Amino acid sequence: MAIDYDHLRAFDIPEVRQSYGPAQAAQYALSIGMGQDPMDLRQLAYVGALAEDRRAMPAMVNILGHPGFWLGRPETGVDALRLVHGEQGMTLHQTLPPEGTVIAKTRVTGLVDKGEGRGALLYSEKQIREAETGTLLATCRGTTFLRGDGGFGGPDGPVKPPHPLPDTAPDHVFDTPTRPEQALQYRWNADPNPLHLDPRVAAKAGFDRPILHGLCSFGCAAHALLAVLCDYDADRFGAMDGRFTAVVYPGETLRTEIWQDGSFRTRVLERDKIAIGNGLFRQRETA
Repeated sequence: MAIDYDHLRAFDIPEVRQSYGPAQAAQYALSIGMGQDPMDLRQLAYVGALAEDRRAMPAMVNILGHPGFWLGRPETGVDALRLVHGEQGMTLHQTLPPEGTVIAKTRVTGLVDKGEGRGALLYSEKQIREAETGTLLATCRGTTFLRGDGGFGGPDGPVKPPHPLPDTAPDHVFDTPTRPEQALQYRWNADPNPLHLDPRVAAKAGFDRPILHGLCSFGCAAHALLAVLCDYDADRFGAMDGRFTAVVYPGETLRTEIWQDGSFRTRVLERDKIAIGNGLFRQRETA
């Protein structure tokens, strides 16, 4: 079944209502490597270790109200076995509370046909609102590369250009050692894809072993930005966008290189590969 442009562009993705509390907030923060320094009180506030100071890591919005693998449904017309996560972004309109109930609605915002044999780009957006008041908490953005679906007769643009990084050395670096079992823990953030869990599935996909979730790497980069540019103050965390450019294997070290203007990239030290490129962070102005 080929993609029908109008059908997929208007595809109705059901909204998701989700409640979360301190345990879920701590689980997410731990799954992206926060708390590895058990003496750092700033990190401990995000992993539920301080009774008087409990916070939610801003990047948790990426997993709240997750609509599930809706692109795997046959009626989308998408070749679900050949799609890859290309880009991710998020904007925090309000500080994410450490607990609450949210309603999330995901929709397709763009669809670009790159041509036969070249695939397609699907742009999506998820808005997360506080369930009781309707207050908009965050907007998450994603780009999915549909490798097997080009040539269906859709428009060939516009394509969002990548953010250019400065040609100077980064002003800051922040290292995050990932753990060999990190993907096994991160999977409980609504992503049980066996590519990240089962060595047999990873081998069929051409990998030596299971790879780390892209959103886990993205969360590690968000931790670096929160630490370096916000001094662990979630109120200052505004927006973040990046492009996935290489896989990460659990157990490797991620080095996020940060420029003072908010540009960043995340490198796998052991293989000198850029895992997240063309990144841009913006602080949120607070009253």
